[in-house]
Amino acid sequence: MFREVAYATRPGSARPNEDLVIAGPSWIAVLDGATAPPGVDSGCVHGVAWLVGRLGGALAAELARDAPDPLAAILERAIEATAASHADTCDLANPDSPSATVAVVRVRERLEYLVLGDSPVVLWLAGGGVRVVYDDRLDRLPGGRPYSLELVRRLRNAPGGFWVAAARPEAARESVTGQIALGDVRGAGVFTDGVARLVDWYGRRWEDVLDQLAAQGPEAVIAAVRALETERGPVWGKRHDDATAAWGLLQDPA
Repeated sequence: MFREVAYATRPGSARPNEDLVIAGPSWIAVLDGATAPPGVDSGCVHGVAWLVGRLGGALAAELARDAPDPLAAILERAIEATAASHADTCDLANPDSPSATVAVVRVRERLEYLVLGDSPVVLWLAGGGVRVVYDDRLDRLPGGRPYSLELVRRLRNAPGGFWVAAARPEAARESVTGQIALGDVRGAGVFTDGVARLVDWYGRRWEDVLDQLAAQGPEAVIAAVRALETERGPVWGKRHDDATAAWGLLQDPA
């Protein structure tokens, strides 16, 4: 189990926060809902926050069972249950159906991790340094950002494109997964891309982000994002995004 679990989340605007954190003594999961572009018909009578909450609840129920199943199989069942809960009311075949990224860490005999979409897991290694687990497929779509709505619609949950948790349970099989011996890792940070801006946009090192996370807590990391967004502005897209940072400590910092 983790010695300590801490997290913070902050919305990027007056809109409801579409990030979600769920955690137990031995697992942490962070979800980031994809905000629908204005005027897009998702085919779903529910909002993105509903999808994130329902998927997070299904995932928490699966993780709390403490079954030895691989994390990808657990996520697949959670997506399947979520899809079934609104299949009678919504068009789940719509390519703009609500979706979310998912990042999970779990402690069993080893620390296991899963990343689906652009919410990274960063492992704080016992020997020094970090290991970043990142799904960069959204960054590698053709043409470069900003992506057109048509391109994203065509390549979402498609071979050669990028994968997220929406209505297709098999998307979970495309997750980036792995594990590390417990003695080799001091802790794990789990973030949405609203916090990853610190590194991706503003040039901070993940080592420094995790040092701040361990010393000052997740709220301080989010405050650092907001300060840089205000000072320098966005590289692209929204000035402020929903931002979530979660932290699981295995070994006391030296």
